[in-house]
Amino acid sequence: MAAVQGLPKWERKARIFLCAFGLALSVYALHVELSRERDPDYRAMCDLGESVSCSKVFTSRWGRGFGLLQFIVDKDSPMNQPNSVLGILFYTLQMGLGLSLSSKAAQFLVFSSWVSVAGSLYLASILAFVLGDFCMVCVSTYVVNFALLYTNLRRRSAVEGKKEKSG
Repeated sequence: MAAVQGLPKWERKARIFLCAFGLALSVYALHVELSRERDPDYRAMCDLGESVSCSKVFTSRWGRGFGLLQFIVDKDSPMNQPNSVLGILFYTLQMGLGLSLSSKAAQFLVFSSWVSVAGSLYLASILAFVLGDFCMVCVSTYVVNFALLYTNLRRRSAVEGKKEKSG
């Protein structure tokens, strides 16, 4: 039942799907934000109503640098990037490091997933309690991040188990 080199068969397919889906969500979020900046009347497909609006969320202060970087750097600083850009980097990193079977890569995949889950929980609380909005793209991203955490925890266990058997 185990796939190549001791990893579960489902792990590679799950990683590819989750990273591709997360990447697509992030690219779409960036598209919506940039379109809204160019045209304030732009209406995204994910804008279904007053309290179900992803463009409202993406263009809020929490849509860039998690709403926190503006306290450290200028609001218009190149460091204060849209969260979607961070998502693009994260999912690309997850996909790339997922090709490595090293223990260090597995550890970093888990660590970065925990960071993404913490960010998801923070942004979900902002979404629910501050903005009072529902963002389908955001919630889908949170689900992807939790699923990647699960996948990465399983990967780490498999890599550590393989190391113990060979050592």
